[in-house]
Amino acid sequence: MSRIENAFRQPGHKALIPYITVGYPNVEATLAVVPAFEKAGADIIELGIPFSDPLADGATIQKASFNALKNGVTPKLCIEVAAKLAKQVRTPLTFMTYANPVFSYGIKKFCRDSARAGVSGLIIPDLPPEEAAELEKEAKSNGIDLIYFLAPTSSESRIKLVASRASGFIYLVSVAGVTGARNTLPVDLAGFVSRVKKMTALPVCVGFGISTPAQAKEVASFSDGVIIGSRIIQLMETEGIGAAASFLGELRKAIDS
Repeated sequence: MSRIENAFRQPGHKALIPYITVGYPNVEATLAVVPAFEKAGADIIELGIPFSDPLADGATIQKASFNALKNGVTPKLCIEVAAKLAKQVRTPLTFMTYANPVFSYGIKKFCRDSARAGVSGLIIPDLPPEEAAELEKEAKSNGIDLIYFLAPTSSESRIKLVASRASGFIYLVSVAGVTGARNTLPVDLAGFVSRVKKMTALPVCVGFGISTPAQAKEVASFSDGVIIGSRIIQLMETEGIGAAASFLGELRKAIDS
């Protein structure tokens, strides 16, 4: 059982998965906020490797990535940061990035170095299973779960393909579009989750658009986990690490209630 799979082992427990961009607002903040998130109840933590063309990300995370790149954050530095964090926390760490930084770094080297740094999972929104054979091979050989996306527009054949190729968990996008905090959730989201869960034994987690404890509680009622990023980035920018960690604690209480 991988470290990510282990996060879903406890019956009835719903995973809370926060996202941050490495190096935003600075590397010191990243090193401080991840242990704070663990204390607040995070089960898995996504570390975003900044990229100049983040197609799946909305304005909030795009801005964070842009500023991190201006700060000199590179994939190599992200791996070094992950290695430091893995010595401080027990919570599984995943990288979320895009195909270009991984391919530029070298697939084999990236997976090897990430595994050595203590990274347990990899999420690449612009790399579909049809184009990921080499990465799947290297990730698997290094004990890294490769997590795939599904969107509300996914066909039954696409769901079956992802279910057969993913590991760790399946990332369900709540809406067709980009990341970003939203006031309401799609009315058919529970049905979409149910449709996917019928085709896989993997945990099914939902992200994109979740921004309040009430929304997190609702999503957790019909899924295996809640992923939240944009609202956390906003809080880190406007109110600081303490506010972001406190917000995560509120999400944890809402999900568990």
